[in-house]
Formats: sequence, C-alpha cells, structure tokens
Amino acid sequence: MEASLLAKGFELDERDHHYFIYHASDGTCMPVKTKTSHGSGSRTLGEPLLAQMAKQCGVTKPQFVSLVDCPLDRDAYERLLRERRLI
Repeated sequence: MEASLLAKGFELDERDHHYFIYHASDGTCMPVKTKTSHGSGSRTLGEPLLAQMAKQCGVTKPQFVSLVDCPLDRDAYERLLRERRLI
C-alpha cells in the first residue's frame, strides 16, 4: 500500500502515523492526503479502512483499490481529482 502511494506521487511525512500527502506531477502540494499506522502489524486492511482512505484521497473505494493495485496511473488519478475539483 505505502509503496504504491509513493509511486503515484504521494510523499511520506512521518509522525505518529505515516502521512501521505499528494504532490501533483508538476510538484505542487495538493490538499489530498491519507495516513497509515505504524501499528498492529496487520498486513491487510479492512473494508471500512479502505473506504476511509479512498475518501481522504478523493476517490471511490474501487478507484482507490485500482490506484494502489496500479491499473490507475498517476495521470488518470489527477484527471479524477480535477473532475471532482479537488485540484
């Protein structure tokens, strides 16, 4: 999950959690962010957490899964954000 976010233009801001802040392809910091926990050691995310991360990233849950599983590339993600007027 974290490696996929980094590959798609998110940058890591480490605090008590791992915060991922989106930077557009032109380098502009965007108001799109999500976080992951250092926490429990669990390697799977439940449906509620996936839905929450998708909402934080400005897309639907299926679109978020596509983003982290890689079929949705960075350019397509930015188009979705523009359509939703998030960037």
